[in-house]
Amino acid sequence: MAPLFNKVNKKVLKENLLKSKEQRSTLSFYKYHYIKNPPFFRNHLYVMLDSIGVLGRIYIASEGINAQISIPTSNKELFISELEKISFLQGIRLNFAVEDDGKSFFKLMIKVKSQIVADGLANDAFDVTNKGVHVNAEKFNELANDSNTVILDMRNHYESEVGHFDNAVTPDVETFRESLPFIEEMLSDQKDKNLLMYCTGGIRCEKASAYYKSKGFKNVFQLEGGIIEYAHQVKNKNLENKFIGKNFVFDERMGERISEKVIASCHQCGSACDTHVNCANDACHILFIQCEECGTNYNHCCSTKCKDFLKIPEQERDQLKTKIKFNGTKFGKGRYKAIRKDELLEL
Repeated sequence: MAPLFNKVNKKVLKENLLKSKEQRSTLSFYKYHYIKNPPFFRNHLYVMLDSIGVLGRIYIASEGINAQISIPTSNKELFISELEKISFLQGIRLNFAVEDDGKSFFKLMIKVKSQIVADGLANDAFDVTNKGVHVNAEKFNELANDSNTVILDMRNHYESEVGHFDNAVTPDVETFRESLPFIEEMLSDQKDKNLLMYCTGGIRCEKASAYYKSKGFKNVFQLEGGIIEYAHQVKNKNLENKFIGKNFVFDERMGERISEKVIASCHQCGSACDTHVNCANDACHILFIQCEECGTNYNHCCSTKCKDFLKIPEQERDQLKTKIKFNGTKFGKGRYKAIRKDELLEL
């Protein structure tokens, strides 16, 4: 039997992926479905996917499956046929990436979680299957033009910062669990309006739509397939593209461009930029937006403090990294922009 987890060094795996000339395709899928024995299903899935060269991140819970993966392009039909052997995954929609170099994931990781999308609520707090109405890109645009519609971004602030739908409400939250009560309170007097939600691939909207229906919102809609599927439909059907900027993705690519407009700015110099990076100082690793010039000036770090820290011998860094506070230990994900520009040199 194949090993049920990766045993190769992370650095080696990344190097191998970058050197590889194998054509790979990035995709995602999810399904809310009661899974009786998540650990058993996890092991079965790992053996199956590992045997056909699948890489990526998959979460399994009693409420379903959430997957972001890449597959050898030559194994696409084989991959689909293997999924079809699992009854609740038969006919599942696969969201293929808009921009893809095949370098999105470097290992296969499948984890058993309490939920596939953490909402901070008990599993029986609401019926996750009582979801809102799914709409395609054309219907989304139609509803978006309706004055009785509230367009709602169900993603986190660092995602919407680089791209969002025109006129969308973009909550200033870091996690999905924060967004549910935050939005409920914000829209408490608008329960009769069309609530038109979107997210990256649809999974967060699926759960959120059921949650808001349980809270008395009457007209709940969600963009089927999320931003990824919307981009494909807009292109294939020659529809108006109402998405502005870049779609943030949770893999090595960090984003895929949906429209040419850049709506964000470098967190260090303020120039137009929508490229997310993690600080090169692993003891910090904060997520932030950095332009090429600042990347060169700061040696791909978020501050001079981190830049100078990398100059220290590695053995000494290992001894100091837990004793020093960096931006990554002081600020939440994507909160680097909260630092005033005049503080950057000090940090």
